[in-house]
Amino acid sequence: MIKQELFAEAVEEVSRYFSFLSDMGCRGLDCSAGALEIIKDWGHVKEVHAETMGSIYDESKNCRRCKLSESRKHVVFGEGDPKNARLMFIGEGPGPEGNETGRPFTGEAGELLTKIIQAINLTREIVYICNAVKCMPSGERKFLPEEISACHVFLKRQIQVVKPDFICTLGSVSTAALLKTSRPIALLRGRFHDYRGIQVMPTYHPAFLVDNPEKKREVWEDMKQLMAAYRK
Repeated sequence: MIKQELFAEAVEEVSRYFSFLSDMGCRGLDCSAGALEIIKDWGHVKEVHAETMGSIYDESKNCRRCKLSESRKHVVFGEGDPKNARLMFIGEGPGPEGNETGRPFTGEAGELLTKIIQAINLTREIVYICNAVKCMPSGERKFLPEEISACHVFLKRQIQVVKPDFICTLGSVSTAALLKTSRPIALLRGRFHDYRGIQVMPTYHPAFLVDNPEKKREVWEDMKQLMAAYRK
């Protein structure tokens, strides 16, 4: 799928170049019948090769892109409604419970996320929930940059399948991965950011709220902004 994405970008660049030639007065190029046959469907390459969440999962569960694959029990891929979800929650990565069950956001942090989703009158079944990193590291340590980078291809493809109107990034790892920023979450939360035309609301991770309950008020303010835009 990386090759498919690069090919689509190349087609778009060629299209821009042809538009430039047209503006310069060029009204046609010599092209063989065989070449015309090859390029006639270029503009539809994404539709022809559209993938599913299942096909991405099948690839991810056999992933060996980083060393996390050596110690994981389960790839924690995602759950919810990949076809109709307008809102996507993206966390950082699985903890021990997720590693055992293969489900994102289980345990105490997962229960809190469920309550947050219910508080905005939605359910886990009608949104889509996943993590920036799909495997748990051994020991209590942060995710390494190369682990986040290795997993990003799956996250991008998940977003392309869901096509959400809104994304809520939970914590610094998913926020940095999506927005390509090193700014702290405290400075990014509270307002929308753009990711390829999708409105992104960063906020604190539920696990952080478990240890810092005084921050729940700020998360609720973020959720109110999110819901106001969601219901327009």
